[in-house]
Amino acid sequence: MPREDGWLGSRWNRLSGPGRIGGVDLARGLAVLGMFAAHLLWITGSFDWTRPDTWITVVEGRSSILFATLAGVSIGLMTGGRMPLHAARMTTARARLAVRAGLLWVLGILLIATGVPVYVILPAYALMFLLALPLTSLPAGVLLPLAGALAVVMPFVQVFLDALPLWTSAAGYPVSMALGWHYPFTTWIAFVVAGLGVARAGVTRPRVQVWLVVAGALLAAVAYGADAASGTRPETEAASFLGALWTARPHSTGLLEVIGSGGFALAVLGACLLLCRTAVRWVVLPLRAVGAMPLSAYTLQLVVWAAIAAATLDRVGDLAGFRELRPFWPLTIATVLLCTAWALLIGRGPLETVLDAASRFAVPGDRRAGGQADERGRTDPADRLVE
Repeated sequence: MPREDGWLGSRWNRLSGPGRIGGVDLARGLAVLGMFAAHLLWITGSFDWTRPDTWITVVEGRSSILFATLAGVSIGLMTGGRMPLHAARMTTARARLAVRAGLLWVLGILLIATGVPVYVILPAYALMFLLALPLTSLPAGVLLPLAGALAVVMPFVQVFLDALPLWTSAAGYPVSMALGWHYPFTTWIAFVVAGLGVARAGVTRPRVQVWLVVAGALLAAVAYGADAASGTRPETEAASFLGALWTARPHSTGLLEVIGSGGFALAVLGACLLLCRTAVRWVVLPLRAVGAMPLSAYTLQLVVWAAIAAATLDRVGDLAGFRELRPFWPLTIATVLLCTAWALLIGRGPLETVLDAASRFAVPGDRRAGGQADERGRTDPADRLVE
């Protein structure tokens, strides 16, 4: 292990020292690579535990929901972890988060403008950041029940929102892109609030980590079991209100998807946190490096995609043509290697650095406003966790 007082040691410590929660990075890395797989692989059929060839379908919808849940965890860590920041420090942290949200929205629109045929999550991600800001002073005992209530109630409302005439009008497409409506913030805010509640409960506490695995697995089993037992079909979703509501199909925002995939996200987070309490932490270091700079990794994938498609295909939006190039493994391996090298040799990811610098420039204040100082005056790890 490199010396902590050396140049390489300081980078190593930033990635693997006490200032980071390895399980959160691992979960973020899995979420990013899961979205790579959902974008770049041909995925057909449905998940079946008895057939390993279907296991890749787990990335559909669930990767982005895990990403949204981890956004809530990051917001919670940046605003104090288990104990919310007080007064001026919370105001500063919220303002910086608002700046980040604005920059994420702009970046999302720029990525959409490349013509890459995916639903870019960043506009919705930005809106969910803003919606979560008023909740950052609440404790876990309020946030977690609130997340549960939103998960149960909002899918009923979402059916009506998705049926609005706006979406079939001339303005429907640009509005849906600007809002990231494929990931409707009106319902997906439940995942962010859940993540915020987990951060307030104490994401580093073993009891909380075990609780995440058990409760998340139970929620997933109940929802996916209900979906399987009722024999829902995609074609029934458009036929009735109940059909649109009672489904676990990825990206349906149905009640069973919200509960099942939300539970899956919590279980994955808990499992990653527990794994990183063991020697596995070092085995998965490359994945943690990706999770330490998720915005850079996600953006790089889409930019490289646009460049390759523009050079080799008739149009950037040719999804089938790009998938036929079999880009998943080359892009994934290159991303993991690049992120690992960058984390160890340079440090924070490039886009994470830009967002942090811009938010601090726009909202001056205590350099440690994003993290809680302990009784010895040391900054809480949260200040360096939110990349």
